[in-house]
Amino acid sequence: MADVKIRELGPELSFGSRVTGMSWDNIEDEDLRQQMRELFIERGVIVFEDMEPSPTLQVELSKIFGPLKDHPTKSTPRADPSLDPGIIDMEHKRDDMAHDHGLTEVNGKKVHSFIPWHFDHTYNDELNYAGVLRAVVVAPEAGRTGFADGIQIFNALDPELIRRIEDLSVLYTLDVRITQMKYGRYFKTFGDMPAQAGLIAEAAIFPRAIHPMIWTRPTGERVAHFCGFSAEGVELHEDPEGDALIEEALQKMYKAIKPYWHQWKTTDMVIWDNHRVLHSVEGCDPKYPRRMHRTTVKGDYDLGRFEHGKKVGEVQREITPLALPA
Repeated sequence: MADVKIRELGPELSFGSRVTGMSWDNIEDEDLRQQMRELFIERGVIVFEDMEPSPTLQVELSKIFGPLKDHPTKSTPRADPSLDPGIIDMEHKRDDMAHDHGLTEVNGKKVHSFIPWHFDHTYNDELNYAGVLRAVVVAPEAGRTGFADGIQIFNALDPELIRRIEDLSVLYTLDVRITQMKYGRYFKTFGDMPAQAGLIAEAAIFPRAIHPMIWTRPTGERVAHFCGFSAEGVELHEDPEGDALIEEALQKMYKAIKPYWHQWKTTDMVIWDNHRVLHSVEGCDPKYPRRMHRTTVKGDYDLGRFEHGKKVGEVQREITPLALPA
């Protein structure tokens, strides 16, 4: 394993590592696989560099950290149905952006592919353990993915705020359109895209999911783990007081974050701990295409649940219609 090198993401960061030297030649070495699992538990994010840009290698790398999990929604595009449970395909083409609908204005610029700080599967009772991303088409500028450590955020938050939120949970919906985001907005939206119609249909039959704002890892660290993305309110406090508290917590979280922003190459694969790490996409110029493939690693933290103990298909919720161009 002398050819595998590990180094920190950066001296200013309290999380994350870079790994070079992983390939088909050594990926089945169990000692190396165990080393990567232990590194991941400790560091929360690993950037694997100089990898063969292969979907099958992405799947094999992902399986080091646990069994793969299919996406909980049917409307999410899959890249390769032959790879079980598949690879999620997140593609934005130039011709998808013939108008402002689907764009976001961030820091005075209109971009596509923007996603605010969040954790994956907020809307599900079972979280995934990790995600693994690979860039298939890289925008020539911007388009970075940011990662923020929930342990670092917790340690940076004011203890008085922690006291007020540590026993609270947030209600999340499958309606993940950022046009509908109620809390922590730092961007402007211009409407939805027709492709989101399938998402809306599924959101109507998904109960709201509930996840704690603060949780403690088996290794003892406390994690700030909440977001405005798809949040509908504080459990038992869907009132002005609860709304003000989650907004305050999000604004203070944004100020506390010390993120790592990853500039993509097609030879990179990045894994992050979805129970610990928030992530975001800064977006890029609408004239540039961008395409990402993601695998999902199964492994719940056993703290999420659906509202009222309902299951998918046992509810029929009213969802705000798509805002589409005339």
